[in-house]
Amino acid sequence: MSDGEYGWQVGVSVKDITPEEPIWLHGWGGREKPADEASHPIYIKTAAFRDEAGETAVIVTSDLLGFSKEMSDAMADKVGLERRNLILNASHNHSGPCTNGVLPLYFKLTDDQYAVIDRYSDAMEQKLIESVKEAIGDLEPASLTYELGLCGFATNRRRQRDGMRHRAQVVDQDVPVLAARKPSGELKAVLFGYSCHTTSINDGKINGDYSGYAMTEVEQRNPGATAMYVCGCGGDQNPGPRLRDDLGIMYGKILGIAVDEVLGQDMRPVRGPLSTAFLNTTVPLQDPPTREQFEQRKEGLKDVWQWSIEYQIEKLDRGEELATSCEYPVHVWRFGDDLTFIGLTGENVVDYSLRFKADYGPDNTWVAGYNNELLAYVPSLRVLKEGSYEGVTGMLEYGHAAPFGFSVEEDIANAVDTLVKQTGGDACQDRAVGAE
Repeated sequence: MSDGEYGWQVGVSVKDITPEEPIWLHGWGGREKPADEASHPIYIKTAAFRDEAGETAVIVTSDLLGFSKEMSDAMADKVGLERRNLILNASHNHSGPCTNGVLPLYFKLTDDQYAVIDRYSDAMEQKLIESVKEAIGDLEPASLTYELGLCGFATNRRRQRDGMRHRAQVVDQDVPVLAARKPSGELKAVLFGYSCHTTSINDGKINGDYSGYAMTEVEQRNPGATAMYVCGCGGDQNPGPRLRDDLGIMYGKILGIAVDEVLGQDMRPVRGPLSTAFLNTTVPLQDPPTREQFEQRKEGLKDVWQWSIEYQIEKLDRGEELATSCEYPVHVWRFGDDLTFIGLTGENVVDYSLRFKADYGPDNTWVAGYNNELLAYVPSLRVLKEGSYEGVTGMLEYGHAAPFGFSVEEDIANAVDTLVKQTGGDACQDRAVGAE
């Protein structure tokens, strides 16, 4: 049986990770109490793919803000996979629970509140491990198809800020959709993405924001299917408008309908073989400020901004050298010549999605951010030069003393190009020079 028919095997697993006790929500500072109820359940969902040669790759999606470096680095060994064959993707949900090691500078909580986070994090990790193993155990024959839809509520939030209205409205409103169908034609799983922050809701309750409601919409329209949201390059994108009653539900319905429209059309077949590659590259940081400069910057600040600077000062007082670079993990999965999935780390701005789709083909290149650890905002050269939050000031809350160096976009692009070539793709011949 050929790859174009049912040479693939696909397995899925779903785990409810809705907290069972009041817990602090992540994503925004300034919250005053834990969330003690849920308006919508949250999940870990897992899909396993195996080609005719037995190559098996697994992607985990989650209604969480992100994963810690410690968990991301260790998870492949815990589930018995090579790092290149496991991707952890978070929706960057701002109405989900705090977990260990993710933006730890954001809050100053009580010992009892941290104990709740410890218990939840341990239970969530165990469910993630179980979900990966269950998805692999669920592998069965399936066909894969792929196509793109459109959805229009993502807006460039940098342009929305005072003094930045003149900035271009740089967005990526594509909705990539990968469908797995059983030999009977029944839809088994659908993975879809969007490049936009999940920040449409802030009501103090646990929920999956618009992406959670979108998955529900897709599943209600396609009974028996598992819908999985893969977060795109939304570091500088917000739903617009947002933070009003029912907007998250409305956006979820709109995105879900966009996915369902794609499923109702002729979709392109995705054939094998499956080829995966992983690289933990290094990207530079700019020279860090001095202790005196940090002290000057701290004046008048409070909460996470103050704590982030004090964190760097405490390092200096202990005699530690501040980092001048950081690791940056990159994944590339190629499904034959039909689909290239690029998995980036951190909060990539939308330029990365637009660039790599231009480099490798807009119709069959899927670019996702928020994989592996929640490292930092990852600016393009354009955003880095513009400065402001996603380019400069947002680094501090992530524990970095300075912004990325000006070669960051090219360093990541070169890593992607290396992995595309390793997986059998054509290198990009139009690589720009972005270092200064």
